[in-house]
Amino acid sequence: MVKVKGKGEKDKAPGEEGAEDPKSKKNKYRKDKPWDHEGIDHWQPVTVAKEDLPKGGLLTEESSFAVLFPQYREQYLKEVWPDVRRILEEHEIKGDLNLVEGSMTVKTTRKTWDPYIIIKARDFIKLLARSVPLPQAQKILEDNVFCDILKIGGLVRSKERFVKRRQRLVGPNGSTLKAIELLTQCFMLVQGQTVSIIGTVKGIKLVRRIVEDCFKNVHPIYHIKELMIRRELEKDPELKEENWDRFLPHFKSRNVQRKKLKKKKKKSKEVFPPQQTPRKEDLLMESGEYFLNEQERQTKKRAERYEAQKAKSVEKRKERAQQFEAPKQKKRKKEASADTESPKEMAERLKSKAAAQAPKKKKKTPEDLLL
Repeated sequence: MVKVKGKGEKDKAPGEEGAEDPKSKKNKYRKDKPWDHEGIDHWQPVTVAKEDLPKGGLLTEESSFAVLFPQYREQYLKEVWPDVRRILEEHEIKGDLNLVEGSMTVKTTRKTWDPYIIIKARDFIKLLARSVPLPQAQKILEDNVFCDILKIGGLVRSKERFVKRRQRLVGPNGSTLKAIELLTQCFMLVQGQTVSIIGTVKGIKLVRRIVEDCFKNVHPIYHIKELMIRRELEKDPELKEENWDRFLPHFKSRNVQRKKLKKKKKKSKEVFPPQQTPRKEDLLMESGEYFLNEQERQTKKRAERYEAQKAKSVEKRKERAQQFEAPKQKKRKKEASADTESPKEMAERLKSKAAAQAPKKKKKTPEDLLL
């Protein structure tokens, strides 16, 4: 209904009594919330304890996640699975390892008190499948720790370039990887075509940017320098409210064009063009098969095949026979010389040998005779 003003009625000013508040329509149905005030931190993570679990149980339905793992990971998972099961049982989560299908499964139970732990358990088995060691992977079950698995396989087209840039991310003896881990307070593992990151949300964002820029041909050392400067600036309380752009390094992107070596084709110095390759008909005419009918041609081929098989079987028979032949014995040189030597030659040889071994007598001088 529309209210019509009378002749004597006037519009009421906003300050006067009975005047309608312009914000009244907006806040018409809003009521005070005693549980919500300015002192509450809405971003504080909610902690759930085992004692908060109601009598009938918290979850009404079973939730489960399954993750496949590569074959080379099977041996390690088989060894550590008792420890994995023990870690999951602390949070009342059931874990199964299926070696036939090559999969890991996690399920909630009636005793599970934390509704979000199943998501954490799914990330836990994902990290195990991506070759993250168990001591590092189990940190994901903590409240303030998160993970991210980056797929880097499709960031670069060329396989050679992909391998070079992945090695650039790791660095010599893993030094670049270690520096990134220390500055971002995150665990990082490069495995195949994925990069696994475990840490805080802020640290994961930094690592993700470094990895993506590395595959865009930006060296990680530039990010490492920037992070080191930011770390020093955070210590100074005076610079807390100031802009840090003047302290941070600004690197100019340089497009270095490399000269591509053109392969020059060697020109042939022949005056005449190369001889034309003969046709199939020309080859048949040369051999004389062109003038034979199909039956004669088939019989000729069969005969040639038979001759070739016969020659091959003879060669193989010879090879088999060689295995049963006794090896030739080498005669000694001394024995051979003794058989061919005559008695006269033997006497002369012994005589010369004795003369060589006998001591030579000194000739007496006149001085020796006088003495």
